Amino acid sequence: MLDLKFIRENPDQVSQGLDAKGVSLDLKELLSLDSERRTLLKETEDLKAKRNAANNEISRLKKAESSADDVIADMKLTSQKIAELDKKVEAIQQEFDKIVYLIPNIPDKSLPVGGPENNKIVKSWGKNPNFDFNPKSHIELAEALDIICFGIAAKITGSNFILYKGLGARLERALINFMLDMHTKKHGYTEVWSPAIVNRASMRGTGQIPKMEEDMYAIASDANLAAGAFFLIPTAEVPITNLLRDEILEEKDLPIKYTGYTPCFRKEA
Repeated sequence: MLDLKFIRENPDQVSQGLDAKGVSLDLKELLSLDSERRTLLKETEDLKAKRNAANNEISRLKKAESSADDVIADMKLTSQKIAELDKKVEAIQQEFDKIVYLIPNIPDKSLPVGGPENNKIVKSWGKNPNFDFNPKSHIELAEALDIICFGIAAKITGSNFILYKGLGARLERALINFMLDMHTKKHGYTEVWSPAIVNRASMRGTGQIPKMEEDMYAIASDANLAAGAFFLIPTAEVPITNLLRDEILEEKDLPIKYTGYTPCFRKEA
């Protein structure tokens, strides 16, 4: 998520970034909501300061055994205005959040704008093989070798799920260990084993929500919670990135490197 101050100070740059990524949202409305919210918050803070002063005045009058009725009545009106403003701020915040969480990072100016046809090859390795026959797909090869079975996975779960078996399952396990050992032993990463269920704040922290909420598997911990209170993780990125959510990091402590293996649950197109 972009820093709100950056959005306020660089609306044209943000707007150009949105256009480059093909994202359509009303940035002017966002800034208008932000301005209105800030005005109301300032008004609320002023009223709270007035209420605090009234509390002090009431205490002073009572100690002096003087009537504080007028000050108490005025303070009640002030508290009522604060409550009304709080409701307005909450409503504006909800509309604000619907827009601000959809703003992506701004692409670097060196990147070509457009679809895959505008991509540039910056590095290549090896040569593409030429076959004198029609090569089989990885799905055909895996099924022929009896190391992956889509039919059984569909029976026990549903379409788009995979069952590895025999050497396929062994290869999957070997690749997981290879990845974790390489990063922890050679590149200085710390391995973590994270929960496969996260809360809504964690999903928002890595940008899956609200943009991709329909592609996530939402769950509730019990009957008292609405669906969507918790989610099955779509990638290891979500729990691992959120290890440091809401924390301020010192530059001297960087880089911080974590790695981990997790199952991944998401509704693929």
